[in-house]
Amino acid sequence: MKPADTLILVSHPLCPYVQRAAISLAEKGVPFERIDIDLADKPDWFKAISPLGKVPLLRVQRTGDETIIFESAVILEFLEETQANPLHPADPYARARHRAWIEYGSAILNAIGRFYSTPSEAGFLAESSALSAMFDRLEAELANDTLRSGPWFAGSRFSLVDAVYGPVFRYLDAFDRIGDFGILEGMPLVQAWREALSDRRSIRQAVAPDYPQRLHAFLRAKGSFLSSLIRQRDPASALRQAQLA
Repeated sequence: MKPADTLILVSHPLCPYVQRAAISLAEKGVPFERIDIDLADKPDWFKAISPLGKVPLLRVQRTGDETIIFESAVILEFLEETQANPLHPADPYARARHRAWIEYGSAILNAIGRFYSTPSEAGFLAESSALSAMFDRLEAELANDTLRSGPWFAGSRFSLVDAVYGPVFRYLDAFDRIGDFGILEGMPLVQAWREALSDRRSIRQAVAPDYPQRLHAFLRAKGSFLSSLIRQRDPASALRQAQLA
């Protein structure tokens, strides 16, 4: 019998693109090792094998050889081609639709980055509105899928689209702990999908138990308008600032 490949997922604790790969591997039942690195102080071995200097990176070791795969979309497709339990639909038309909405998920992540990074209140409100509009388009897509009859994007079958949106909605969990920004207001289908994903074991276990605290600290340190809201709602931080004044 051919020995199984050894898979090593090079990661950062907060990276949503890493989470996609971890979710896919878990759903497929593929054993893998996960190694976290500090992107602010990248180890030399990582810089030597990562052309873009980003995570995720998948190191595939087999019979003395190693293949390095970078970019989350490529990693997901590689896993679809080499591992059992496919998450893409078999029909090429449905598969293309799924790939398109995966790209849309990446665009939402970019919008989320702008939302938590913008320094001004006006910019924050504009980014909040733009982000809500993107989810509203997703709500319309779910409503238009008349054949959908289950909790996941494709109905009863968990797919790679679900793996991609699990980390997206995890950001909204963090934002909800800061304030009510109404991003998903009036979107019952997206809300229901979000709740189903939050209960999925593979999605819960794609991050460490301290992920919420790490993400909160990251958002607080951004120097953005959202950061100022966090500091206002953090009594310990307000007390420290008063003591230093």
